[in-house]
Amino acid sequence: QVQLVESGGGLVQPGGSLRLSCVASGRDSSIYAMGWYRQAPGKQRELVATITRGGTANYADCAKGRFTISRDNAKNTVHLQMNSLKPEDTAVYYCNARLTVWGPDAWGQGTQVTVSS
Repeated sequence: QVQLVESGGGLVQPGGSLRLSCVASGRDSSIYAMGWYRQAPGKQRELVATITRGGTANYADCAKGRFTISRDNAKNTVHLQMNSLKPEDTAVYYCNARLTVWGPDAWGQGTQVTVSS
């Protein structure tokens, strides 16, 4: 069973940066896609960015131009570099792994990101 462990969340001022990391363990073969979703209080979970094992990245509009997703296939690790953070980026950020193109998906426990002065 795949386990995902996130790190890197915290409190940052508007305009600041954070880097989230997620390590996947428990899978011998490569993971098809990894990514990040977020859920703000009272809102549904939404896509932030994903990246395939081939390096194809997909960004939600909220992330374009500010966030960069990257991946180390050898280490089963995915990172999310978040710049120019805004208060509306405040949410719990969840790491996601789609094990094959057909699924299933695995989820991390989430890491809190708070953007506030």
